[in-house]
Amino acid sequence: MLSRLTRPQAVAVCALPVVALLATAVFAPLPFSVAQPGMTANVLGDNKGESVITITGADTHKTRGQLRMTTIEATGPDQDVSLSDVLDGWFRTDQAVMPRDSVYPSGDTVKEIEEHNAEEMKKSQDTATEAALNHLGEQSDDIKVTLRLADVGGPSAGLLFSLGIVDKLDGDGSGGDLTGGRNIAGTGTIDADGKVGPVGGVALKTQAARRDGATVFLVPKAECSDAKTDLPKGLRLIPVTTLKGAITALVALEKDQGSVPSC
Repeated sequence: MLSRLTRPQAVAVCALPVVALLATAVFAPLPFSVAQPGMTANVLGDNKGESVITITGADTHKTRGQLRMTTIEATGPDQDVSLSDVLDGWFRTDQAVMPRDSVYPSGDTVKEIEEHNAEEMKKSQDTATEAALNHLGEQSDDIKVTLRLADVGGPSAGLLFSLGIVDKLDGDGSGGDLTGGRNIAGTGTIDADGKVGPVGGVALKTQAARRDGATVFLVPKAECSDAKTDLPKGLRLIPVTTLKGAITALVALEKDQGSVPSC
């Protein structure tokens, strides 16, 4: 058949499957999620009309600064992402293309994912409380800490929760605020011994932090290089590996004494 066609006609016929394949690739859903900077919340303040941290059984002092946990927003697990979406995300500094399985557990329904994230947040809050009280040498039987943060899931706010509890109970340890009145943001998981773990998406979280007024960002040390990617102007990075180290760095920053680590 092709032998009966002119050269331009033959080329056109051969090109049809390629065009069809490209069209399919452009419009077919791909196994990716597109993420962007999400909301932040000051754990020392209120969120949707409720105090994020409520402490009973011990004296607390009023804090002046802010400790902002940070998030990313990603396309939903049931939302189609096309090739054009992926290409657009790759060439933008305020978006990131991530494998869907790295954002959402594979094979789960939307409801199951929401339940999983809520469970992870609850575990993170309990562990953050334990880490903070362990650091201060306090007993959980004597002090009750309630953490509330609506519409946020996952464990990445653990470090900020712990710091918020320490600030409310002990401040900088000598009568001042742990924040020094600054707007400080950050991210990182935490375990009961106060070890800080990586979380992912830090380059987007730094953008969310600076957008909402932060001038300092606490980042898990292992993610320093990621955090420096497209770092917003005016935002200072402080790498941390433990709760104790984060507190020491913030006190040094507040009092302008001692060495403050940097990425």
